[in-house]
Amino acid sequence: MSLNATPSANRVHIGFFGCRNAGKSSIVNAVTGQDLALVSDVAGTTTDPVQKTMELLPLGPVVIVDTPGFDDVGMLGEARVLRTKRTLNRTNIAVLVVDATAGMRDVDDQLVGLFEEKNIPFVVVHNKADLLTTAQRAALAKTGGAHAIVASAHTGEGVDELKNRLGALAPKQDPDHRLLGDLVMPGEFVVLVCPIDESAPKGRLILPQQMAVRDVLDSGAIAVVCRETELAHTLERLGHKPALVVTDSQAFGVVSKITPNDVPLTSFSILMARYKGFLHTAVAGVAAVEGLKDGDAVLMAEGCTHHRQCNDIGTVKIPRWLRAHTSCDLQIKTCSGREFPEDLSLYALVVHCGGCMITEREVQYRMKCAEDQGIPFTNYGIVIAQMTGTLERSVRLFPKVHDQLQKA
Repeated sequence: MSLNATPSANRVHIGFFGCRNAGKSSIVNAVTGQDLALVSDVAGTTTDPVQKTMELLPLGPVVIVDTPGFDDVGMLGEARVLRTKRTLNRTNIAVLVVDATAGMRDVDDQLVGLFEEKNIPFVVVHNKADLLTTAQRAALAKTGGAHAIVASAHTGEGVDELKNRLGALAPKQDPDHRLLGDLVMPGEFVVLVCPIDESAPKGRLILPQQMAVRDVLDSGAIAVVCRETELAHTLERLGHKPALVVTDSQAFGVVSKITPNDVPLTSFSILMARYKGFLHTAVAGVAAVEGLKDGDAVLMAEGCTHHRQCNDIGTVKIPRWLRAHTSCDLQIKTCSGREFPEDLSLYALVVHCGGCMITEREVQYRMKCAEDQGIPFTNYGIVIAQMTGTLERSVRLFPKVHDQLQKA
């Protein structure tokens, strides 16, 4: 997969924050070398978070996010500030842009507090340094702090230093952090079961399926892709047992009956839960399904905003299966994209998608919101495995998670 093809969710997200007219958009343009953000002398020109996927040396593939001023006012201003706060949930590195001629304000200090609270590495850029006197520069050098860079979007001063600082702050890639490559050996067969139905994207595979194919190839193993309707024939023609079968969760019931019991079986959604770091939580949370009762509200949360078909998995199929499995009249609520409620007290259970379209940091934030409020948090694949009686088998690949389930 080329750098240009790196999914947005797997890119380093760099957010630019600060007061109105501090020059955030100008710094964004200076760092990227492109006119990505609209620039004006009018305070509040940026009214919504604007993001752009690109390549930025020395980091590589990144997502640049320019945000509205954090000191915006009025009803619309409050809404913009709220969106800026939500941007923090997917930010890997924060850049606080300060108007050097005005100095740090209370709002800037508030943002620094939020960065520290959310454990986001950050750098403070004192912009408009070309307008400072020699005395002001000297004072800034003494009070700026270890995080500070003196810069000017107008002259380019400090821009290279900022790029290098961002490179140093970028999260280090763990070579062992794989979707499934650590589960197979070179030369082994991996069968990927990809149903093609009315909800399948036309002319392409969904992102977790693409990621699985690539990870199998990167591991030196052999990817065999088929539909559930051809699985039996595929296994027969292979001549020997595959090292692993991975299925779309919707086909769990059918695939588990066809796949020999001694062949490891799991789903793309369960692999994504592990990849995003919430598999343990999802397996623990799914037990709440068996305790649901009439009137309970369940939140179906999706990280993307795809066009929903008449038989959509998150809004139609799983809710229907949940009602049938529990024999309860459940209230099903939905959210998608970056809209995720911070107050989850109304819900008896949160069922999240695999999270392939949002960052690991944002998925972890959502999971933490649920944990802090005592609300069970699980995902699509785990719920379907629970309802089809295949959960124990689908997590055998992961000894610690399997032990957790057995003890529960």
